[in-house]
Amino acid sequence: MTPPASTIHTGIIQTGIVHALAACPKAPPGMDAYQGTITGWVQWAVLGLISIGVIVGIGAIVAGRVFSMPHASKVGIISIVVVFLCAVAYMVLPAMVHGITKC
Repeated sequence: MTPPASTIHTGIIQTGIVHALAACPKAPPGMDAYQGTITGWVQWAVLGLISIGVIVGIGAIVAGRVFSMPHASKVGIISIVVVFLCAVAYMVLPAMVHGITKC
């Protein structure tokens, strides 16, 4: 007697997941220098964008106060909070990804 189709499909999916989790991605030989360079560029670019976000947020707060636009000040404060949360994620997420994909 053959098992039901749902049991066969579940077994195939579970086997595929186990094999996918067992695979450890490796960069080709000689890619370490390029990988480090690209990662450095991306990290500096993100750090630059965070800095620009803080400057724009402070500018919105100042412009809102000078020109009596309370909504601009609120948007400036919100943008600084969002940039702060992104900066925290910038520090935490790479460590989380490294911890998950470490082989």
